[in-house]
Amino acid sequence: MAKQRFRNIKQGKSTKKNETPYAPLALRTKSFLTDIFMIFMILFYFIIYIVMGSLENASHEKLLSWTYALIPYTIIISLFMIKDKGRSPGLRSQSLQVVDSHSFKQASAFTIIFRNITFLLTLSIPFIWILPFFRKDNKTLHDLLSSTAVVKTDDKRN
Repeated sequence: MAKQRFRNIKQGKSTKKNETPYAPLALRTKSFLTDIFMIFMILFYFIIYIVMGSLENASHEKLLSWTYALIPYTIIISLFMIKDKGRSPGLRSQSLQVVDSHSFKQASAFTIIFRNITFLLTLSIPFIWILPFFRKDNKTLHDLLSSTAVVKTDDKRN
């Protein structure tokens, strides 16, 4: 094994495995929180005070108010990601991108929409939140189901 490695180095071949720049969990968390505060919180306040009328009415109809906020949030995030090469505002702020996990090229519109819908479904299952801590590629369940990956990009033009 050592001889083969030495021969590869001598011939100028790389001995490292094809490493993909998967995004660290800290950056993914920062981008998620950015999206939540930039988009979701504005929608949620709008739903509570304009659509539902007051906080009291929204507290009586919790499922309805959350549904009214999460569906537009998913649509807006999906539109951002489709329009901006797999980036939401939070992903863009951290220089991250959602790509197809097989080709590492831009994910299709259907894949992005499916990923965001499965994200909504897996959001309600708390024990799934720890899945990325046990994987080297930091993939979540919605990444696994949609065959996507969040990668660090070198694009400095944010």
